[in-house]
Amino acid sequence: SPPGLLLLTSFLLHVKEDRASPTRLVCDNRLIQKYIVEAKDMEKRVGQCQALPALRCPAVLPLVDFTFQQWKSKSNETKRREILCDLALLLGAAAGAQGQVSDECGARQLSQLYRHANSFFLLLQTFSWEAGHWEPSCSPHSMEQTHIPSIFLTYRQLVQGKLRFFFYDLAKASCK
Repeated sequence: SPPGLLLLTSFLLHVKEDRASPTRLVCDNRLIQKYIVEAKDMEKRVGQCQALPALRCPAVLPLVDFTFQQWKSKSNETKRREILCDLALLLGAAAGAQGQVSDECGARQLSQLYRHANSFFLLLQTFSWEAGHWEPSCSPHSMEQTHIPSIFLTYRQLVQGKLRFFFYDLAKASCK
């Protein structure tokens, strides 16, 4: 099943008539666990692709590591914006790499990663605790990589780390 469809369906099932309540879809932690497993599978499958070339134009990837203490001290809105910045960089890296990969296996995996990351990106744009829209004017810490598997590693780390803890924090605050 396409990841965007699952997230969109979950979102639509939890929309109230007068006001969206996207935080309710984090109450079932099986959803984020499903995406962690899928991220691991994508990373494994891209590693099985035949001789992926080094990227001619390096991919700019977010540095997604964090300390738990720093993470806990941030507001949910700050966490959301940080993850959106990370996802924006990842989407750019995946799209740029897709244009440089002729191998069908690598291109298919990059396309899948792009769809998954974009689903999270669109979903997180619907969450907001502050007035105003998210602007793509962030400057997360980043690094350049020429190896395609590093894009998948970064995505898995983002899903396993920041996204999982963000959903956990939302569930703690919103789910009974």
